[in-house]
Amino acid sequence: MIGVIDFGSQYTQLIARRFREMGVYSEIFPPTVKFSELKSKDVEGIVLSGGPNSVYDFDLNFDMNIFSGEVPVLGICFGFQLMAQILGGKVEKGEKGEFGLTKIRIVKSSLLFKGLAEEENVWMSHHDVVKELPSSFEVLAYSENNYIAAAQSQIKPLFAVQFHPEVTHTENGKKVLENFAFEICKAKKNWDLGKFVEEKIKEIKERVGTDKVLLAVSGGVDSSTLAVLLKEAVGDKLTAIFVDHGLLRKGEKEEVSNALRSLGVNLVVVDAEDRFLNRLNGVTDPEEKRKIIGHEFIEVFLEEAKKRGPFKYLAQGTLYPDVIESAASSTGMAAKIKTHHNVGGLPEDLKFELIEPFRYLFKDEVRRIAQILNIPDFIIKRQPFPGPGLAVRILGEVTKDKLEILRMADYILQEELQKWSEYEKIWQSFAVLLPIRTVGVKGDFRSYEYVIALRIVESEDGMTANFVEVPYDILGKVSRRITNEVKGINRVVYDLTDKPPATIEWE
Repeated sequence: MIGVIDFGSQYTQLIARRFREMGVYSEIFPPTVKFSELKSKDVEGIVLSGGPNSVYDFDLNFDMNIFSGEVPVLGICFGFQLMAQILGGKVEKGEKGEFGLTKIRIVKSSLLFKGLAEEENVWMSHHDVVKELPSSFEVLAYSENNYIAAAQSQIKPLFAVQFHPEVTHTENGKKVLENFAFEICKAKKNWDLGKFVEEKIKEIKERVGTDKVLLAVSGGVDSSTLAVLLKEAVGDKLTAIFVDHGLLRKGEKEEVSNALRSLGVNLVVVDAEDRFLNRLNGVTDPEEKRKIIGHEFIEVFLEEAKKRGPFKYLAQGTLYPDVIESAASSTGMAAKIKTHHNVGGLPEDLKFELIEPFRYLFKDEVRRIAQILNIPDFIIKRQPFPGPGLAVRILGEVTKDKLEILRMADYILQEELQKWSEYEKIWQSFAVLLPIRTVGVKGDFRSYEYVIALRIVESEDGMTANFVEVPYDILGKVSRRITNEVKGINRVVYDLTDKPPATIEWE
């Protein structure tokens, strides 16, 4: 396996995912991990992730034995700077930062860059730079600003890059990681999701025994796949609870109910719309919305558990991005972006034991598991939908009237986009109701109504995303239909921001 040491980068699990795509198993470790532990797990290579800190003012209990040369090491961004600083180099703040696409010039041949051109487009995200390399190192590449972009030791299998090969923006980043895994580490291809499914079913069956499991489902691919996996593992000891919190899209409750029941899942639908809307009354802060919704979800489960239990276990479809962006990874070093209801909203007195089989998987891996479990394509290909639902797509206070406006606008958007021949390139598309009103004209009369923003992005995993260049005729038709058919809207705008710097959701 390849061990990835997490220094708090938002992309740490993305590094692990890249190796898994190659068929090489990868695990995440905290920055205090001992080299002896890594060796005991038979790691064939070690990657030091990026991170939000500066090495020159950051106190870190790092095991120097990792640089012994017994196992190849690749430092990425902060990982490069850490390697340089610890081994005798010099790191300082650069005169200018390097963020986004940057061209590098490769000046020295290396197994790490085997198959690459002399110039490559890479993704940078740093302000600190390595000014001086340790004495045993040599430069492999420079950036456009003449900063050291890559280096390697002349006496040990230690390699480092200032850019991020794990993100899709680095054109040949995958090749760099493949070179590290196969050319340098001689890693073996042994990561098989089919075996993962078999092992998880066996593991859950043994853990649960004769007890009962309560599952929170939303109808998305994550919870639906988990429902079928749990059904295979524990059969009728599973009860899936679908909460209609009143924050769903148009027709979603019926679609979810029919789909899950057709898959043989024991499903209970709970109508809790009034309860959630009452709790959200007057709340405008997005973090508070998420916490309230997360808390209410758990409260509903507790009530249902009393009616239908006893349940010992609560299952959740938590994924890697949930954990990363909630700064709830095992290291706790990641910069907090937002709270996810199924990670940050759990009360301290939770009475259940958690089952989270997908906690270290990305959505594309869950989709492949869904195929293995023969889940219908219309569920597998559903776009990601946030647990807090439309509450985080209404900026400001959530009301029943605003929900109806947003539902209709979103329905029109989906209806028109699905006619587009390139619809499948979209990772996520949705409407956002803005908390502002603008002046317009409708039927020769002045109008003063809300604004809808359209968000349409393409992505591989949700960690990074680009806005989609949807043809103007489609966007124009969506805009005309929304302003004509949705009462209360007189203006439509299109979000042209990538992730980063924005997140995909607006709240």
